Order: sequence, then structure tokens, then C-alpha cells
Amino acid sequence: MKVLVIDDEELARKRVLYLLRQVPDVEVLGECSNGKSAIAEIDQKRPDLIFLDINMKDMNGFEVLQKITLSPKPIVIFVTAYDNYALKAFDVDAFDFLLKPFKDERFFRTIEKVRKISANEADQNFEKRIIELFNLYKTKSQKIEALDKLPIKQGNKTILLNPEDIMYITASGSYAEIFVENKKYVLRETLSNLCESLDSGKFIRIHRSSIVNLRHIKEIVHSEFSEIDARMNDNTLLRISKSYKKDFLEKVGI
Repeated sequence: MKVLVIDDEELARKRVLYLLRQVPDVEVLGECSNGKSAIAEIDQKRPDLIFLDINMKDMNGFEVLQKITLSPKPIVIFVTAYDNYALKAFDVDAFDFLLKPFKDERFFRTIEKVRKISANEADQNFEKRIIELFNLYKTKSQKIEALDKLPIKQGNKTILLNPEDIMYITASGSYAEIFVENKKYVLRETLSNLCESLDSGKFIRIHRSSIVNLRHIKEIVHSEFSEIDARMNDNTLLRISKSYKKDFLEKVGI
């Protein structure tokens, strides 16, 4: 069984690779740290099985699966740090999931399940299943918007953060750093998903690694090289990249 491991967290990849070394008749084809390289590797190396992180910095796992051209499709084991994607309720033969942090026993049970799946079963209705899973994934963003709160786990508590209090959000590896006045929260989420969850009338993405709350921008700083930065109320300067510059200037009426 040929296996490819896809996760943007190095420690997570190492854990799966370590456990795979204990499984007989498995050939590890490699590992990928982002969605773009995963698409190329899947189509080129033609794995039988992939371990696929749902949340990656450049794209989510469902987008990866929608873009691959490999046929027949591989068996997929999703890896996620969240249990609220409803993957537990989506009971299909060709997919399984591991909820981080997972125990060794759970990993080996998943491998045993995979061994019983044929290539035809994995390929059957693959596109339909991926679309259905993606729709389930999207419900998380919808729930956040409906509640008008952003849940953030802090130890044994969950903070229900009011989006109005967010000044800006920056990407940090697999995590989002959410800045409010005199405090920072860390959430394992992509900026793309957060952007979809937040009010587009108040929040705008200005860079692949930052989102700002328009109400917390103090001033816009123009450089002599036609570059611009947003100075936030806490005096942090955030660069506005060329790809987002036009939308940003239209949003602020410049």
C-alpha cells in the first residue's frame, strides 16, 4: 500500500510517519507541507492512501481533493484538530478521519479499516462525497457567523470573542494570531476560513498573512515606492500587498 502524508505541521507529519513504519506492507512515497505540492505529488506518485490535513495555510484538504486528476482516486484519511466538522456523522466507506491528538490504537484501527477497502470502492462517487464533505466543513463558518461570536479554546475554557473587539489577525504557520486590545489569542484556523466567517463590511484581507478590522485602522501610510501600510490603533504597521491593494483602497474610499 503506497502512502502519502500531507500536513503543514512538521511534528504531525513525523508522528504519522513514525506510526506507518510500524505497519507491514506499507510504502511511504513522501510527505507534503502544503496543498499546492500535495496536488502535484498525488497526481505524479499515485498513492493508494493519503493522510490529509484539513486545515493548511494555502488551502484546505477538500480543495486539494477537488483539484487532483488521479484516477482511480486514493483512499483518504482526513486529519483534523476539530470535531465540529461533522466528519463523525459522515459515514462513508472510502473516508475516515483522525482527530488530533489521536492515540496509537486509533491510528492502527484506521489502517485496518483501510485495508478492507478496494480501489473501486474508494473511487466510487468520489467527487460527490468530497462536495458533501466540503459543505459540512463550511457549516462551521456559518455557525460562527450566526452566533456572532468566535469560539477560542483557552485551557479548560472556551472564550466567546466578540468580532467587534478584533483589531487584526495575522497568520503564524498553521495558526491565526488574533489581536484585541492588550491581548492576543491563538487559534488553529486558516485566514481564508476566518475571512469567510467575519463580516465583510468590517473586515478585509490586506495580505495573504493578515486581515484587518477597518474600524481599528488609525491611518494609511504611503511610501515613496508606491507601497502602502495600514497603521492600526496599537501602532502596528501591516503591509497591504499588491494583490489586495485595489480592493482595500476601494473599501476605504481612496
